[in-house]
Amino acid sequence: MTSRNSSWKSDFAAGASGPETEEIKRTTEFGNRRGPIPLLPAGKDYLWGGRRLRDDFSKDIPLTPLAETWECSTHPDGLSLLAEDPGKTLHELLQENPWMFGTHPAKSMPEAVEKGELPVLIKFIDAAADLSVQVHPDDAYAREHENGQLGKSEMWYVVDAAPGAKLVYGFSHDMDRERVREAAQNGTLEKHLQRVPIRKDDVFFIPAGTVHAIGGGSLIAEVQESSNLTYRLYDYYRIGKDGKERPLHLEKALQVARLSAAEEPRQPMRVLNYRPGFASEFLCRCRYFEVRRLLLNTQRIRKMASFQTDDTSFHVLICTDGCGVISCNRSRMPFFRGDTFFVPAGSDEIRIHGIATLLDVNC
Repeated sequence: MTSRNSSWKSDFAAGASGPETEEIKRTTEFGNRRGPIPLLPAGKDYLWGGRRLRDDFSKDIPLTPLAETWECSTHPDGLSLLAEDPGKTLHELLQENPWMFGTHPAKSMPEAVEKGELPVLIKFIDAAADLSVQVHPDDAYAREHENGQLGKSEMWYVVDAAPGAKLVYGFSHDMDRERVREAAQNGTLEKHLQRVPIRKDDVFFIPAGTVHAIGGGSLIAEVQESSNLTYRLYDYYRIGKDGKERPLHLEKALQVARLSAAEEPRQPMRVLNYRPGFASEFLCRCRYFEVRRLLLNTQRIRKMASFQTDDTSFHVLICTDGCGVISCNRSRMPFFRGDTFFVPAGSDEIRIHGIATLLDVNC
């Protein structure tokens, strides 16, 4: 289900009048748009979800629980909409305007660009309870066994974490397929898993093949390959909507899982680079995406921060905390915690004002 709440737009429009209003409308015609494009997410009601995405992030999606919001997605299982035109999907916009991807995606994944398919999917995850212990295949396995789909490597940014919250990251000691199969079937798999405490602002990269699980009490921003392939190893014998135990995918999981002991993940060294109005820090880079965190604070300098994409790649800005105003040409939009913007490659200069934390994703 996709949110169609565009109250931010009506708030903005209510304050606009006179000849500038028509000029603003002209600058938001999407085919010529070289500024930020606000998105509306698709929602998922998985049984482990909670209420924080609705209560704390104002996601107006009538699902209970609201476990995930797919903030920037061209995946058919959950398409993002354009907030200024909720009848149109981001996928449709990119099909019509492939220049928005940038030169790097166009060279590295020309078929996907032609179809309007982003290489990444960005979501919020509200884990009120533990997620299943699971694993994702890599691209090679997915292409061969899952009808040409992408595999799934992912990055987690911890937006918030309850005291004692943990995640599963691989096995605590070497395993083999028979031991894992037996443990999954008799309910003893948990004792073999490596559990890692998490705190707000932690970052974890989960390469394909890593057995993992998000623990209850975690609020996560996830950047991943555009894939919805998940193989469950263990699910605490939970009952699904059909009244039956949720199915496992044990044999597929055993074919793709890394069974040796996993090194405990360490937080990357993070160095702040200062520019007028904000500081940025590098969080993660892999072959699929690059992520930075922007710490916006224009309160003291009384000047808007400047942001602009080059021709290499589109960017996605997702606000994880705070609020502000984002401007381009003569268009101005307020943004709040949980809002997401797609910024085409080769954008015009964008000005941002406020006190906020944003993730900046590009490919």
